[in-house]
Amino acid sequence: MDLGLKGKNIIVTGGTRGIGLSIADACAAEGAAVSVCGRSEESLKKAEAFLSRHGGKVHTAPCDVADADAVAGYIAAAAETFGGIDGLVNNPSGFGASDDEDGWKKSMDVDLMGVVRATWAAYPHLVASQGAVLTISSISGIGASGSIPYGAVKAAVIQLTQSHAQKFAADRVRVNCIAPGSIEFPGGSWERRKTEEPEKYTSTLAKIPFDRYGTPEEIGTVAAFLLSPAARWVTGQTIAVDGGQNL
Repeated sequence: MDLGLKGKNIIVTGGTRGIGLSIADACAAEGAAVSVCGRSEESLKKAEAFLSRHGGKVHTAPCDVADADAVAGYIAAAAETFGGIDGLVNNPSGFGASDDEDGWKKSMDVDLMGVVRATWAAYPHLVASQGAVLTISSISGIGASGSIPYGAVKAAVIQLTQSHAQKFAADRVRVNCIAPGSIEFPGGSWERRKTEEPEKYTSTLAKIPFDRYGTPEEIGTVAAFLLSPAARWVTGQTIAVDGGQNL
């Protein structure tokens, strides 16, 4: 199925590995130009090489999404490089797991304000293209979470999706959200837990009806659809992609 992403310009914040990279890859495979930001030059070079295999335009830049000026500068540079923006993916997480000042600060600065600021910066370009915003939350934002600040902020992101969708509809900008379940990939938290916390890894696996962890690619395909013209009548929605884990 041709999703209609060919020739579109998609930005993915935190797109150098895992879910973010898979979203950028799924869009690039559909013919979109993609821009990703990350924290290290090495990760950016690897991501650029990986995404370039599709033959489309790839833009990369370092950016700390907790830094308001850095986010605005990155979005502006990507928009100038491409000549516009058709889709924004807010992906990074500070993974503020601890219920203390540090855990809350990480979650607020990255998972919530990173989304708010990137959306502010991209919005004028998205109005011009009648584009789409996609934010990555978590099933931890749907129910109770063992990581209190992480779950609370991911719930805020789901509410923000609905508010933005309602507000932006007048400009024909769609806003949706994906709430992934437990996703395993090289270098990711669940791969580490498999060896460092095997009991937690096993107990979590037992709660997934499909009896396996998800893959970043399974998030990427849903994301590409939601960003595309094929989903032109979908807005304000949060889609759990979790193999039934949240059930």
